[in-house]
Amino acid sequence: MTTKLAIIYYSSTGTNYQMAKWAKDEAEKQGAEVKLVRAPELAPMEAIEQNPAWKEHFEATKDVVPEAKVDDLEWADAFIISAPTRFGNVPAQIKQFFDMAGGLWAQGKLVNKVASAMSSAQNPHGGQEATILNIYTTMYHWGAIVVSPGYSDDAIFAAGGNPYGTSVSVDGEGNMKEDVEGAVRHQAKRTLEVATKLNQ
Repeated sequence: MTTKLAIIYYSSTGTNYQMAKWAKDEAEKQGAEVKLVRAPELAPMEAIEQNPAWKEHFEATKDVVPEAKVDDLEWADAFIISAPTRFGNVPAQIKQFFDMAGGLWAQGKLVNKVASAMSSAQNPHGGQEATILNIYTTMYHWGAIVVSPGYSDDAIFAAGGNPYGTSVSVDGEGNMKEDVEGAVRHQAKRTLEVATKLNQ
């Protein structure tokens, strides 16, 4: 049976979108059926237009990447959440998406889903680990099975050594400071391996 993976991200300027695309590419190479979806944007256009990179990314993806629906969580065997940090927590866009899943949670439809998370910030200690752990707190409430990369591959060390999930720091121009592609791919592969074992 083909494992179904939903990759749900929020990205204002494109970093988490790029990580989500690497995860999608790797998951498809592993034979998974993948949905790549973005959390709906909540910020007003006045705010988006004040940041040229944010506006550019929003315009480039709004008609290309489908918005995430709660049904995507029910459809998936596993999901990877990728989001930038907001003061060590998740962005409002991701939080609202989680909150909308209350109906599925109440019906027990999120129990035993496999979940993993990734994050970014503007510096190496900008709250990425706390953001990932905050995502996992929601997963625990859902009864999902959290799959972190740990130190299960050398790519984790090359990417900065975050055992909770791939994280990256970004400079003022939006460039990733660490090479995290290998870690993202490993995390996607590991998430699928666990989900596939559970679904056998």
